[in-house]
Amino acid sequence: MRYYHAVVHKDADSAYGVHFPDLPGCFSAADAIEDVVPNAVEALSLWFEDGDDAVQPGTIEAVRAAAESELAAGAFLVMVPWIGRHNRPARVNISLDVAMLDAIDRAASVRRLTRSAFLAEAARNEIEGRR
Repeated sequence: MRYYHAVVHKDADSAYGVHFPDLPGCFSAADAIEDVVPNAVEALSLWFEDGDDAVQPGTIEAVRAAAESELAAGAFLVMVPWIGRHNRPARVNISLDVAMLDAIDRAASVRRLTRSAFLAEAARNEIEGRR
């Protein structure tokens, strides 16, 4: 997992605008502050859609320098997680309380997911700020 720094700005009577100095053309918007990171994650997904995720995140210093004028005008930075996908499953052992495991299995069944798919989706939603 990597974190990319995004510049967030908002003018009066507008949505929050988001862009990534490290990723030209990668931008997003959100009407509410709580939607900034989830929407930015979606923008990263679209930007990396072709499978080329070789672009490494820049340092915070480099991003601050690139966005210096925007930051001086009131913009701020957020860290946006990029999990990516390798499409290679890995077997792991975890320990859970039996009651939690039962709850997970019931919730997965209702959603017609396997236990593994449910846990992966729940983890992704938590990491990416989706609710």
